Amino acid sequence: MIRPSLAGLALALVATTAMSTTPSTPQGLRAFSADDLVRLERVSDPQLSPDGRYVAYTLRRTDWDNDKGVLDLWLVPSDGSAAPRPLTRAEGNHSEPRWSADGRWLYFLSTRSGSAQIWRLDLVAGGDASPVTELPLAVNNYALSPDGRRIAVSLDVFPDCADLDCTKQRLEARAKQKASGMSFDKLFVRHWDSWKDGARAQLFTLTLGDDGRARDPVHVSRGIDGDVPTKPFGDASEYTFSPDGKTLVFTARIAGRSEAWSTNLDLWWVPADGSQPPKNLTAPNEAVDIGPVFSPDGRYLAWRAMRRPGYEADRLAILLRDLKTGETREVAPDWDRSAGALQFSADGKTLYTSSDDLGNHRLFAIDVATGAVSALTGPGHVAGFSVGADHIVYGFDTLTHPVHLYRIARGGGEPEQLTRHNAERLAQIRFGDYEQFAFPGWNDETVYGYVVKPWNYRKGKKYPVVFIIHGGPQGSMGNDWHYRWNPAVYSGWGYAVVFIDFHGSTGYGQAFTDSIRGDWGGKPLVDLQKGWAHALKTYDFLDGERAAALGASYGGYMINWIAGNWPDAFKALVNHCGIFDNRSMYYTTEELWFDEWEHGGPYFASPETHEKHNPAAHVTQWKTPMLVIHGAKDYRVPLDQGIATFTALQRRGIASQLLVFPDENHWVLKPQNSVQWHDTVRTWLQRWLGA
Repeated sequence: MIRPSLAGLALALVATTAMSTTPSTPQGLRAFSADDLVRLERVSDPQLSPDGRYVAYTLRRTDWDNDKGVLDLWLVPSDGSAAPRPLTRAEGNHSEPRWSADGRWLYFLSTRSGSAQIWRLDLVAGGDASPVTELPLAVNNYALSPDGRRIAVSLDVFPDCADLDCTKQRLEARAKQKASGMSFDKLFVRHWDSWKDGARAQLFTLTLGDDGRARDPVHVSRGIDGDVPTKPFGDASEYTFSPDGKTLVFTARIAGRSEAWSTNLDLWWVPADGSQPPKNLTAPNEAVDIGPVFSPDGRYLAWRAMRRPGYEADRLAILLRDLKTGETREVAPDWDRSAGALQFSADGKTLYTSSDDLGNHRLFAIDVATGAVSALTGPGHVAGFSVGADHIVYGFDTLTHPVHLYRIARGGGEPEQLTRHNAERLAQIRFGDYEQFAFPGWNDETVYGYVVKPWNYRKGKKYPVVFIIHGGPQGSMGNDWHYRWNPAVYSGWGYAVVFIDFHGSTGYGQAFTDSIRGDWGGKPLVDLQKGWAHALKTYDFLDGERAAALGASYGGYMINWIAGNWPDAFKALVNHCGIFDNRSMYYTTEELWFDEWEHGGPYFASPETHEKHNPAAHVTQWKTPMLVIHGAKDYRVPLDQGIATFTALQRRGIASQLLVFPDENHWVLKPQNSVQWHDTVRTWLQRWLGA
């Protein structure tokens, strides 16, 4: 049950995000730019020391000349008594800081040797970092056993190889081959941005010696025909040691011949020494089971689970199994939110998680016994957290500031800011004020959105508008800081910004999220139309005659749908990696479970549901100028979708432009490509909306 304080917070949300969210601004400040965006230092992955006195975290800075991000480790006292200091500055990237149980050693992943391996720093005696692993293959991610005797690592190996050297030798032999053909007999053939080469991410454990070196790798996931952790975005949160270090529980999906259309992730138990084969703990559930965590006393195992096979955006409920009795129950079954990563309190009585919630992403505390839920943070976005004995450290960002680290008492209270990276740069900048609003959307159901003023707003003046449509579609665009679709950049260009969490968005209850299935061009379009009309009526500084709509992924699909079904609304459109033709999309994308769930099955079994809202069927109504952007390594929404969109525009004689990035995937990640992306979009907007 949700505590009254949380219910009151939800009801008061619109009022608490009033427009005046930035202080009065002195003269001489400037607009935020795309160059600022890519050069900001990025804070992530806070990790409290065992005694709670320090926080280690990862800081990403931009190497502009080499067109990449560089990762280093930093340390800050958790009481804010001193400024953060860097722990690494050697060649390569350093990430995933993890503390030894006694707090003396800080382990981390580093590429300083030329390969991603595990290293450690002695934070008591000091000195240089020393290597822990020197494996013939790169380490994907890792986890330490609580007793400090073992370390688990994920490595990409060929399943039929008997040892790690076999995989290394096979890769070296392939690199020398002149022929480049690849042969497949089942899906996936490619995933996200990579072609499949037959290797699998697999889990190994190594023994940690007194000298700190890891030895004798044991293949504990042997026989699992799947990736551990899952790809493309799985990490070490998908496996965990028991408190005594004797066993591991990990997440895996058995591939077989159905990997491309299955969401059946299971939890597997295995001895840490590999003395027994893995055992499936969640076989009865044919949907997602993920993110296992043990209670501190080892008696309970908690994880997150969906109930509907084939649906990647189903509600992630929290399950708890008594490992002594075998009894399994749901924690907080009446909490209509989808739980993120879990952490237990030291006494095992509370579970902490984060979740989308009415246009924000909050940190929650859940009483394990009663299921009572309390929100610990206000409006904004929680980006990772670490739980100590009496306090929690978490990353937090909003529409007007990137991630900083904060400390809060375990039961809530006033947060204390611990880091201030980018302070000098951001002190020069004025951000546009923002406000959340609500309106009656489809079927008069309440829908939420945000409006952001231009940075140079003056009362009584009208401003051109950028109308951003989020992807997913089961996602949310709310009060957070984004490095690809950041409203502050458009506000810095002098535009007002509006965005809507239409039906299908997350954080408003599972029924709201589910409602988009089979109705991609229905309820969401109504919400966008009603939200746009509400914004124009409510905010007199919005110039509806000078407006452009922009979107990516599903948002790009919606741009194409708007072009044929709401063609008079906007002066210009911007489509990033959007779907043009539902038929060809089904047959060329990689994760088939997505299209099959969203449109009611495979295309060949239910073509009418795929065609019901197919943008390609409405090209004859297109007339709005459109900028089309696509990454050539995008295998989620393949490049042909963007080319087809541009072809339709050109053949119809509609003003259009195509920007292709040969080296980017579904996202634009390289700093200089990001600036080019923004420059191209800005020029397009200026052409059709004016400066």
